[in-house]
Amino acid sequence: MEHDHLLAQSDEEKRSLTHHLDMLDKTIWQLAHELKGDGSSLLDLLRLLEKAHHHIREEYFQPTLPENRQQLYALLREIEAEGGWPYIPRMHIKKLLTYLGTEIK
Repeated sequence: MEHDHLLAQSDEEKRSLTHHLDMLDKTIWQLAHELKGDGSSLLDLLRLLEKAHHHIREEYFQPTLPENRQQLYALLREIEAEGGWPYIPRMHIKKLLTYLGTEIK
């Protein structure tokens, strides 16, 4: 099972993954900074991130979910230790209107 592989990663594999994730993180933040003030382009970036999140969750993560209680417990401990469940919230229209200074009736 793929989840077992994640638990058995070597230190070298973990360092490599951390390096790749750090590079990706820096690239995303750099792009967001470059797009500062361009709401349309920032919205495109947010849509891309949401689409990637959905695809990774559905196609790659869900097939690795635990098949027994011990694996589930290990996954839940990892989620708790590493900062919780990833979530990409959407801005609601009411909040958007608040930013625009529009009164909501």
